[in-house]
Amino acid sequence: MIPSGWTRATVGDVADIVSGIGFPERLQGRTAGDVPFAKVRDISEAVKSRDGVLGTAQNFISRSDAAELKAHPIPPRSTVFAKIGEGLKLNRRAITDVSCLLDNNCAAVCPDLSICDAGFMFKFLHTVDLGRMSVATTVPSVRLPDIASVELILPPLVEQRRIVAKIDAVSAHSKRARADLDRVEALATRAKQAVLAAAFRGELTEEWRSRNSDAQTVADLLASTPEPDQSRGGREATTDVTPGLAAISVNDPRTPLPEGWAWVGLRRIARQETGHTPSRSHPDYWAGDVPWIGIRDAGAHHGRTITETIQTISNKGLDNSSARLLPAGTVCLSRTASVGYVTIMGRAMATSQDFATWTCSAALDPEYLMLALMAEGDGIRKFGEGTTHTTIYFPEIRALHIGLAPKEEQAEVVRRVLPALARIEKMVEYARASSSLLDRLDQSVLATAFRGELVPQDPDDEPASVLLDRIRREREAAKKPKRQGRGPRAGSSDAA
Repeated sequence: MIPSGWTRATVGDVADIVSGIGFPERLQGRTAGDVPFAKVRDISEAVKSRDGVLGTAQNFISRSDAAELKAHPIPPRSTVFAKIGEGLKLNRRAITDVSCLLDNNCAAVCPDLSICDAGFMFKFLHTVDLGRMSVATTVPSVRLPDIASVELILPPLVEQRRIVAKIDAVSAHSKRARADLDRVEALATRAKQAVLAAAFRGELTEEWRSRNSDAQTVADLLASTPEPDQSRGGREATTDVTPGLAAISVNDPRTPLPEGWAWVGLRRIARQETGHTPSRSHPDYWAGDVPWIGIRDAGAHHGRTITETIQTISNKGLDNSSARLLPAGTVCLSRTASVGYVTIMGRAMATSQDFATWTCSAALDPEYLMLALMAEGDGIRKFGEGTTHTTIYFPEIRALHIGLAPKEEQAEVVRRVLPALARIEKMVEYARASSSLLDRLDQSVLATAFRGELVPQDPDDEPASVLLDRIRREREAAKKPKRQGRGPRAGSSDAA
């Protein structure tokens, strides 16, 4: 049963659904002109940064060029969307507040404002999963007749406006809450870096040091620890000095450390290696029993131990490449592409050449090394070269030094820092879960609105069925054919 005054209709009953047109390359690249010419990326930008309002585009053309193309601009207050793509990409929707043209990868729903409020149509289309309507051709796409046939229950025009106003009021609250939740992740990153910085300034263990003045010194620790064997070949370590932000540096920066700590070259207390990618042209080198860490694995396990990887290699791949099977406890740092991810092998694994690895001696706790590398944050890029695509090269890798604490204090640093980071991460998880709940709340509000339960009905409102029948009679009398693919029918909006 539908609410009083509402009527059943389709999107095509109350709107024109039109496709964009081909955008000649010779006209592209103009950043000013009479008419915005929007592409999919303009719709995406509107969704991301303009609350779904499309008011401009990256390309413009003149009115004379539009006339030459026989192009009819989409009127303001139309809902525009990408009509090609996959899944969620098809659910990018914006509402125009200017007259504009669309390229042929886009389409628009242009409501007849005498019967359908533009904001009502825009919000209703957010309840329609365009991705599920796509037809699988070479490129999945949405067919305009399928959109025209989407059913909606149409309220009286004045009630439509009340519904839009109520949705906007509710959405304003959830938008503010979402903005606050979105800030949590940035604040959490800063909090983690503050904890790590305090740890490697010695502040977290200051009281511990005062109670454990008889702990083994770094000098004694090194004296009792043999220097690990290192692989031969490759470029020599740089002699340049580049201080880090916390406890990692290229060569000895001679900056002060907590009492009892010392700057020590990592290759003095850990075997440093890298990885390799077996040939992709040999399928038998892959999908074996050897876990193989790639950048995506490191990103997913940053700051944690990794036991499973997305890709694996075979023993044959290991034997026929420079990849190395490294032992559990080896610390891995991504040194190129996404620089700065750090993880620890939970079992014997290999890596790609995008990593520097350290297999720690008895003098160095792997988790302490992991945290020291993490304490550099984005500042670790200063050890590399390149801005857009930074790479830390091996002369710098081989010269890395660490602010080394006595072994017992290393364990104390780890014992205090890891739970603190876990608590901060738990806050982030709560924020993400809350943001997901807000998304569900927004969808619930829309569903409630389009069931007629969000605002009360007014018996004095002209029933939608009466208005829709009158509009149909007027169209039949006019007998004006609908334009195909070039623009909306005349009179479908308040501007053209």
